[in-house]
Amino acid sequence: MTDDLRERMRELCHRARGAARVVGLAPTATKNAALEAMAGELLAARQAISKANERDLRRADEAGVTAAFRDRLQLDEGRLTAMERAVREVADLPDPVGAMQGPERRPNGLLVGRMRVPLGVILIIYEARPNVTADSAALCVKAGNAVILRPGSEAFDSSAAIATAVRRGLARAGLPEDAVQLVPTTDRAAMLALLAEDELVDLAIPRGGEGLIRFVTEHARVPVVRHYKGICHLYVDDGADLQQAIDICYNAKVQRPGVCNALETLLVHRQIAGELLPPLAARLREAGVELRGDATTRTLVPGALSATEDDWHAEYLALILAIRVVDSIDQAIDHIERYGSRHTEAIATRDPGRAERFLREVDSSCVLVNASTRFNDGGELGLGAEIGISTSKIHAFGPMGLEALTTQKFVVRGEGQTRR
Repeated sequence: MTDDLRERMRELCHRARGAARVVGLAPTATKNAALEAMAGELLAARQAISKANERDLRRADEAGVTAAFRDRLQLDEGRLTAMERAVREVADLPDPVGAMQGPERRPNGLLVGRMRVPLGVILIIYEARPNVTADSAALCVKAGNAVILRPGSEAFDSSAAIATAVRRGLARAGLPEDAVQLVPTTDRAAMLALLAEDELVDLAIPRGGEGLIRFVTEHARVPVVRHYKGICHLYVDDGADLQQAIDICYNAKVQRPGVCNALETLLVHRQIAGELLPPLAARLREAGVELRGDATTRTLVPGALSATEDDWHAEYLALILAIRVVDSIDQAIDHIERYGSRHTEAIATRDPGRAERFLREVDSSCVLVNASTRFNDGGELGLGAEIGISTSKIHAFGPMGLEALTTQKFVVRGEGQTRR
């Protein structure tokens, strides 16, 4: 890393720190006006963003990326509309900044409460998801933060076009453009320099594959919110509604296989495996899903490939599903405990007691009963656009919305009290 690059990144952080002070004190109405202006600028820049995305896609095709990778990178008309809508939806959300918990009066007469305050400067490091640029900008600004965006080279042109529009929206609303900054280089040394600025950057959030997240975690001096993998399970219990279970499994695996809340492993109770697996396998195969299973699964589903130990650890992000037949809910929970990534787990059951036990015992950021794993998403769970999903338990666990981009400080009011 050259001294020049280090100084450039430090100056970028200083500008972000100055902008964070302004945005952190901005009234809700001003922040909302900025978000509306950002959405308007994104609409006005749609053609420029689409052309930039075409360049990114062309380079991706030349590099021979996977279908799932390309899907995450692509910004079609529907996704551009959804991106603009998500920014406006953040404007409609309650502003967490300044919200009070308490106060409560202490025996000595002090009034002690807690006030929600912005985190400050947030560094977002991401790969092939250019829409993260707009989502992150909207959430960070509404929560009173400045954000530094470091996209991967594969999404750089798209992200730069989006960031340019967002900054125009900030300027229109009278907020500093430097509240949203895109790192102007894809040089990995720039990312390392930013991760070392523990006095200027308050939080780093990596969004991407396991390799990126581990790299960030291992090299950061700033706090990191992370999730390494989305190894999501569905357990179909004895006595479950089989058609409902088939529908849930199909949606969780097929609807969008290249995302972190897609289903990767199906666990099926032995007593209903013979009735469930043949029709489920037929439906999944029609959608192009490759099935890998244990010995019992392969007996019930001819043509299924043999699942290895690696399959139980796999986040495929593709149309591949691992299937294991288990003897009980205990065995299902044990499997999830051993192979899960604390991301998303679901159970299909008609037994309220087993449902409650699964909810209580499974250690995951989101646990669902009779619903698809695809619902572990900030928008679906009522948070608006999300900044990411955390599987670490410090600070945040699960989808991170506005409140997760703030913290609390103690606010104490007295009448001259002194401590004895």
